[in-house]
Amino acid sequence: MRYLHTMVRIKDIDASLDFYCNKLGMEETRRMDSKAGKFTLIFLAAPLDKDRGKAEQAPLLELTYNWEPEEYGEGRNFGHLAFEVDDIYATCQSLMDNGVIINRPPRDGRMAFIRSPDNVSIELLQKGESKPKAEPWTSMENTGHW
Repeated sequence: MRYLHTMVRIKDIDASLDFYCNKLGMEETRRMDSKAGKFTLIFLAAPLDKDRGKAEQAPLLELTYNWEPEEYGEGRNFGHLAFEVDDIYATCQSLMDNGVIINRPPRDGRMAFIRSPDNVSIELLQKGESKPKAEPWTSMENTGHW
């Protein structure tokens, strides 16, 4: 068995691609429109996963946009997506600078949570060992939930 992808329904393609690609750093690998099914599928990969060969295809995030409007709940039963980052503090600062709310700051130098425009929880984990605790993160309160 091999893990292939996770599907997340989205309401706004532009807002979602801005979040996942421009702010989080993922890259679009392919896209498919189904006129019969009235949906668009957009597949994204993390930069370090994108270059894997066909035999070892990267695990992907599938964004599903249904052309007919639909309300989605927060998907708390889904849990979250998780990404490893080289520098948890720099990543969180960059996200904040781009208007993303850090719901659970990396107070421990190891883990933070943010939410996508469609309220999908995303966990960011420091690659390797935790970074030393540092301000302003150590004193930063949670915002909302994740």
